[in-house]
Amino acid sequence: MPQRDQPIVHHIPVCPFSQRLEILLELKGRRDAVEFRVVDITKPRSEDLLKKTRGTTALPVMELGDERILKESLVILQYLEDVLPDRPVAQRDPYRRAVENMLVAMEGAFATQGYVWVMNQDPQRRDELRSGMLKLYGRIDDFLQQHAPSGPFLFEQFGWAETVFTPFFLRFWFLDYYEDFSWPDDGSCQRVRQWVEACLAHPAAQQVTKEQIVKLYYDYAMGSGNGALPADRRVSSFSFEPDWRERPWPPRNKYEHHATDAELGLLPA
Repeated sequence: MPQRDQPIVHHIPVCPFSQRLEILLELKGRRDAVEFRVVDITKPRSEDLLKKTRGTTALPVMELGDERILKESLVILQYLEDVLPDRPVAQRDPYRRAVENMLVAMEGAFATQGYVWVMNQDPQRRDELRSGMLKLYGRIDDFLQQHAPSGPFLFEQFGWAETVFTPFFLRFWFLDYYEDFSWPDDGSCQRVRQWVEACLAHPAAQQVTKEQIVKLYYDYAMGSGNGALPADRRVSSFSFEPDWRERPWPPRNKYEHHATDAELGLLPA
C-alpha cells in the first residue's frame, strides 16, 4: 500500500487540542497539508476509527497511511513542525526553545483548572476556583515578566507557546460567560493579560468565536463533558443540528437554572 501524501486528522472542530493543529498550519500557510475529518462526539465512535486508534477515543488523531497513527495533540503538533519545516513556529535556538518549553509545561494545570471551574456545580466553590485560576495566571505573569517583559508575545512573534495556549484562552470565554470571570483590578496580571489579549486577536487563531464556544460548551457548564448529556436532557449542546448559529444564547445563571433542550434551541423547528 503506498503511503498517504496528505495526512488525515480526525477531530472535533471546537476542540482546543485540534485547534492547535489548525493554528500551526495557518502560521505556516499550509492549511491544505492536512485533511481534517470531523467526528461527532455525541455519537459512539465508528468501529473503523476505534480499530485505527486501538480502542481509544481521545481526539485529535492523525492517520498517516500504512496503519500509522499518531495521537496526542502536542505529539502531532511537533510532527507537523518537523515535516513542514518552512516558516518554523518553534524556536530553533536551544536556549530559547527551552524557555518556550518551560512555559508550555504550565499549560496542563492551567487548562485543567479552567475546565474544573466551568464544570463545577457547587456555588460555594466559586471563590476558591477563581482564586486557583488567578494563581495560575499569576505564575504565567511572573514567567513572562522574567523572560519577555515588553511583550506582547514570549518572543518576537506569535509562536509555539502561543499555539499551545491560545485555544484555551479562547475556550475560557466560557468562564467569562458562566462564571463572571474578570481580571483583577489591583494591577496584578497585567503582563499575562497583555499576552492573552494579543493571542486572542491574532489572525491565525480565529477558527472559533465566543458565541460558538458559549453555546457548544453549555453542557460543560452543567457538569457534563465530552458529549455526555446532563440529566433530563435528550440532545447534547455539541450536536451538529440545529446549527449553533441558529440557537439562542444559553442562560448565564448556571447555578440557579438548568435549561431544557427547547430553551437551548436544540429541538428541530
